[in-house]
Amino acid sequence: MVDVGKWPIFALCSEEERKSVRQAYIFGSSGNEVLYVTENDEVFVLGTNCSGCLGTGDIQSIIEPRRLETLCGKQLTCVSFGNGPHIVVITTEGEVYSWGHNAYCQLGNGTTNPGLLPCLVTTNLVNKQATAVACGSHHSMVLTSDGEVYSWGYNNSGQVGSGSTANQPVPRRVTSCLNKKYVISIACGQLSSTAVTDKGEVYVWGYSGNGQLGLGNSCNLQTPCKVMALQGVRVLRVVCGNAHTLVLTDEGVLYVWGANSYGQLGTGNKSNQSYPVPVIINKERVMEIAACHSAHISAAKTQSGQVYMWGQCRGQSVVLPHLTHVTCTDDVFACFASPAVMWRLLSIEPDDHLTVSQSLKKEFDNPETADLKFLVDEKYIHVHKVLLRIRFLCL
Repeated sequence: MVDVGKWPIFALCSEEERKSVRQAYIFGSSGNEVLYVTENDEVFVLGTNCSGCLGTGDIQSIIEPRRLETLCGKQLTCVSFGNGPHIVVITTEGEVYSWGHNAYCQLGNGTTNPGLLPCLVTTNLVNKQATAVACGSHHSMVLTSDGEVYSWGYNNSGQVGSGSTANQPVPRRVTSCLNKKYVISIACGQLSSTAVTDKGEVYVWGYSGNGQLGLGNSCNLQTPCKVMALQGVRVLRVVCGNAHTLVLTDEGVLYVWGANSYGQLGTGNKSNQSYPVPVIINKERVMEIAACHSAHISAAKTQSGQVYMWGQCRGQSVVLPHLTHVTCTDDVFACFASPAVMWRLLSIEPDDHLTVSQSLKKEFDNPETADLKFLVDEKYIHVHKVLLRIRFLCL
């Protein structure tokens, strides 16, 4: 079981409170804010409450866990934060809630007023089911169950993908090259955005001063553009750091590009890279990649279960993948990153406690791992060829 006590903020909680945690998300410029969910689906927050990012209705710091009534009973599937900070969460029902800093419209409610309480984001999302969220410094992006991408907020470098640099006050679908594409994975750097389609294509837009768009130049883009250098490989997932990008292919190969002043690309040097380059980790297949826009650190888990990290590690630069003593990528950000935040919503229940049937159910219709899809009633169902073959042989 993952020990949330590895993150300093949880020192404010009692042992009993820590034991009740089922999901947790630590965020903020200093890692001093946390949102967590208990076993009975109650949502609590704790921390410095910068810009009202804890959603309690005020900006007072909280040293004892306080219940977030609006979200209690609503199961959370995904959380992300921006620098303000602002928070965007997605529930299992596909609802989108946001709160916190809003000077650049990053809450998607049509105003620039601070969001001191969680508010349901409805514009253009009423009949949509959100499945993933990604936040940049002051912009937000969600992925829906039908493979569409919606974005809003700060847009000085075109990171919203609207075709202009005007801030976007409410969610609008990112179209252009993505108009007829089915997107399966999204990520945001500080001022950039990335999307992966079910065909394994990678599209990028926004700021590229450090080469983080992977197009071989430093030109900003106001609409999505395909990364042609990845032609011939099928990408399954993307994650972004502050100004660097990592993608994982269906063959377990890791490609990286962007800023590299701390060695966060893992290429053995500190030179920025404007084209995707492969990073081989101990000649193993990579199963998971991790990064978040608030840090200059990267992590990966290999097929044998080993976890590697590289980049800015407690003030030091690690320029090649370094084998760690931890067992999950989440712990990399607790032990080595500054600040000690979380790169994703951490679910405490480990996979090794699941039965075989539960594990298979968890992966059913997962576009990130599937290698085949069927169109049924105008909706795609994602499946695995090997499981279909096993089922066929059992008939």
